[in-house]
Amino acid sequence: MNNQEKLLARLMFRNKIFTSNGQAFEDLFISIMNYAEKGFKPIKPWGNIGDRKNDGYIKSTGTFYQVYAPEEIEKSYRNTVNKICTDFKRLIEQWTPVKKFYFVINDKYKGVNADAEQIMQQIKKNYKLEDAEILIAKDLENILFEELEDDEIISIIGILPNLDYIKRIDYSILNEVIDHIMSLPLDISMDDKITVPDWEEKIKYNNLSEGVKKYLDSASIQLVSLDEYLSNNSIFLSNSLKEKLSDTYETFKGKEAGDSLFLSILNTLTPIQQYAYQCVVIVIMAKYFETCDIFEEPKEDKNDYTK
Repeated sequence: MNNQEKLLARLMFRNKIFTSNGQAFEDLFISIMNYAEKGFKPIKPWGNIGDRKNDGYIKSTGTFYQVYAPEEIEKSYRNTVNKICTDFKRLIEQWTPVKKFYFVINDKYKGVNADAEQIMQQIKKNYKLEDAEILIAKDLENILFEELEDDEIISIIGILPNLDYIKRIDYSILNEVIDHIMSLPLDISMDDKITVPDWEEKIKYNNLSEGVKKYLDSASIQLVSLDEYLSNNSIFLSNSLKEKLSDTYETFKGKEAGDSLFLSILNTLTPIQQYAYQCVVIVIMAKYFETCDIFEEPKEDKNDYTK
């Protein structure tokens, strides 16, 4: 698959994640694991004995999986924590040896609560397991696109439609991130998490004005939210976003410099030329400005700002 095809495949997979609850999500998980782990065996409920709290396992490594897909993960906080505990206890009563335990949750890319993570670590410690973790949607997406062959991916998500009518699909990743940040409410409780990056030297080295610095400083307030969103999504999303910013920078850097270069990148990445959208794009630019994926990193001699 080329990048456009992989992006479309990712959107189709995400649609499956958002629309899969209960058994539908378990079937999706099993279809991925059947390809990803050759020794994986799914366990289906049978009569009145059910699946004995084992939705699938790899016998040779003692690895067991349990799957949970509530319709609304935010409202299932207590159920999630309780289910991890009760299901694991019933699992070890009926299956042995359990060396690795994975609780698979369809979080719909929202993440899981801290208590659930802590319960898993407590289980790992108390039962001396080799590993115990929660797997969420981004983990399944990473397995799908990092470990499976193209034909296996297509067998799971379906045949890709013709790309001729979606020539601007490479903007989907960027728009997705922009839409997410714009939908966030004001959260003043984040104040203690906010640290403005020290990019003074890089600002000077790239001949950027004090005005651009002020915009980047303001944008850094939202970097926590952006990083949190990316951490709840697949590596593919992060890499695609990074590549989009880097490619746009490379397109203009030989033609323009300083504030002019900054504005050309901003205008190219902004889907709608309005202040609100531009502010969000600057947040994204701030992230990759800090990591030096856009604009040049200062030379060791910090007093030399000539190229």
